[in-house]
Amino acid sequence: MTQIEKPATMLDHGTLPYPQGTLVEDRVSGRTGELQDVIEERLRETGRVVSRTAYIRPQGGGIEWDTPLDHVRRVETD
Repeated sequence: MTQIEKPATMLDHGTLPYPQGTLVEDRVSGRTGELQDVIEERLRETGRVVSRTAYIRPQGGGIEWDTPLDHVRRVETD
């Protein structure tokens, strides 16, 4: 059985969809927290984005978690 080699990638800070600290919901887990950062994984040869990961911290502090950026939405506050 032949092994398929994964193309070389690189990580970089991505563009935040909302300002840092914005209250967001992770629609996968249902948890809410403050958006901290976005990391993009890109193909080294072409620069094409392979994935975008959001890093979220619970309000008031705690351990950050990550989730795909397309599963994050802003929490509407009144």
